[in-house]
Amino acid sequence: MSFSTHVLDATTGRPAAGMRVRLEREGAVVAEGVTDADGRIRGWEPGAGAHRVVFDTGAHLAETFYPEVVITFTVTDPADHYHVPLLLSPYAYSTYRGS
Repeated sequence: MSFSTHVLDATTGRPAAGMRVRLEREGAVVAEGVTDADGRIRGWEPGAGAHRVVFDTGAHLAETFYPEVVITFTVTDPADHYHVPLLLSPYAYSTYRGS
C-alpha cells in the first residue's frame, strides 16, 4: 500500500512546493515531510484503517482562511495505492481520490 499527494496553488496556478504535510493514524504521526518542487509527496506507507493527512496551508499562503487543511480517509485495501490531491486557494480548497 502506498500513499501520495499533490498540492496545487490555484492563486498562482503552480505547484505548492515546500508545504509541510503529515499523515496520522489513531492520533500518531505515521509520516511527515515537505512537498517537492512539483508539489508532490510520494511513497508513504500508512497501512490499513482511518487516516488524516494534514496540510500546513497557513505557512504556505500569505493570507488564508484555512491555516490547516485536514482530510480524513480510510484505507480499505492495503495492497492498493491511495492518492489524495489538494487544490488550494486562500478561501477554498477541494480534494478527491486520485489514481
